[in-house]
Amino acid sequence: MSNYVENNLISGETIEYKTTYHWVIFLTLRALFTLFIAPLIDRYTDEFTITNKRVVIKIGLIRRKTVELNLNKIESVNVDQTVMGRIFGFGSISIIGIGGTREVFVNIRKPLEFRKKFQELC
Repeated sequence: MSNYVENNLISGETIEYKTTYHWVIFLTLRALFTLFIAPLIDRYTDEFTITNKRVVIKIGLIRRKTVELNLNKIESVNVDQTVMGRIFGFGSISIIGIGGTREVFVNIRKPLEFRKKFQELC
C-alpha cells in the first residue's frame, strides 16, 4: 500500500507522529460480515499523521478522503474515551479548526499521544 503522507510532504516538512486504528475495529459486526477484510483494509490504508507543519489524515482505499489542516489553523484536538477505551488504549479524536470545522475520527490507537504531540508542536 502506498504511503499518502510520505508522498505528499511539502518542502521542509517531516513526520512527527503517526498512528492508525486500534485492534478493537476487528470486534464489530462490519468486521464479522466482511470476514475481517474491511477492518484490515482500513487499518493498513488509513493514515493519521502529524508533521511539523500540519495534521494530515487520509481515509479510504479506492475513494479517498483527506483532511489537511495547518497546525496554526487548528483550535483544538479533543479526545473522547469510554471506560473500555481507557483500559485498552483507544478513543475518538475531534479536530476543530478555525471557523468551527469539526472532524471526528473513532477507534484511534493511543489518542492521548496524538493530542500530546499536537500540543507539543503548537
